[in-house]
Amino acid sequence: MASAAVKPLLGYTILYVTDVDKAAAFYAAAFGYAVRRLDQSHKWAELESGATTIAFTPLHQRETDGLSGQVQLPDAAGARGPVEICFIYEDVDAAYRRAVDNGAVPVSAPEEKPWGQKSGFVRDMDGNVVRIGSHVRE
Repeated sequence: MASAAVKPLLGYTILYVTDVDKAAAFYAAAFGYAVRRLDQSHKWAELESGATTIAFTPLHQRETDGLSGQVQLPDAAGARGPVEICFIYEDVDAAYRRAVDNGAVPVSAPEEKPWGQKSGFVRDMDGNVVRIGSHVRE
């Protein structure tokens, strides 16, 4: 008899950053999250972000470096990384302004997209792309 399939829960979204303390403070100020945990080693921080935890760890963390000794980064400074974070807000324009006012680098201002979502894009201090969007309207 086969066992029932286990449906995993998404536990963490982890961003690799140059400065864990600064990243946690930036995300709290720019996107409205509270910092839940800041490890005394300065190698881990978590935000109060609901069912899935948003966490930060240093770019060059021994546990994740593998054989190369380095996390592979995009080749060009303006290159998009392989992951995008999306935060959903009721007032996308206000959320975008708040992010930029608190140090986010503007990429594109909010606009209505053909798929029924209003969204704009910023980058954090490490170049990670953050989408500030509404729920998709059907």
